[in-house]
Amino acid sequence: MVHPNDPREEVIQAWYMDDSDEDQRLPHHKDPKEFVSLDQLSELGVLSWRLDADNYETDEELRKIREDRGYSYMDFCEVCPEKLPNYEEKIKNFFEEHLHTDEEIRYCVAGSGYFDVRDRNEKWIRIWVKKGGMIVLPAGCYHRFTLDTDNYIKVIPFGLHSTVPMIIYPQGRDMFKISCRRKLVTALSMLLRNLCNSLLIGSIVLALINKETSVYMVCLCLRLLELPVWFNCLCSISACLVAATAVNSP
Repeated sequence: MVHPNDPREEVIQAWYMDDSDEDQRLPHHKDPKEFVSLDQLSELGVLSWRLDADNYETDEELRKIREDRGYSYMDFCEVCPEKLPNYEEKIKNFFEEHLHTDEEIRYCVAGSGYFDVRDRNEKWIRIWVKKGGMIVLPAGCYHRFTLDTDNYIKVIPFGLHSTVPMIIYPQGRDMFKISCRRKLVTALSMLLRNLCNSLLIGSIVLALINKETSVYMVCLCLRLLELPVWFNCLCSISACLVAATAVNSP
């Protein structure tokens, strides 16, 4: 439930959404209503503040937040049919689920709107941000935006730089995961190959010390063969054990 003792909850509220396909600008509460606390949002990486929207130019708290978090870039964006060029197209794009490679920082200085985010179980949480509310959505957080029934919001987007962060849409989610997995596999393969090299070098050194030229030749041949990494690693360990046994033999 909402905790009125937290001043932030006068300008920022959150709740789990229903599955209705009705107008996206409606609240879409579940029945019964299921509110999400700002502490729960922070566990998902969503940060929030209540600031003085009437004096944002001289607000010391805002200045300190920007300084501490490195938000050197700022802009203004008014979202309403009268002020936003290509309104219908852009409001449709805003409501498409996506993520950014950087944080998304939005400070509402007038009006209100909904920022929807997914929780760890892929359920939608609707965050209602009103005048004076500022939220930070973490990088990699799938989200979307829409106006409420008042059809107006003015926000200040902050950022670490003016470069537009990369946007990844749901259809790219699987490819993004596959890309990450491929990078992980490549890194592990390189690690195993380096381990093979180290084991082989150790085996060669031990073989030379013991003057076991046969072991030396086996190691060299294994290294020259284009064998799979896992097999190369297995053979390298075996060669190292053989060399170590030869050194310890009378």
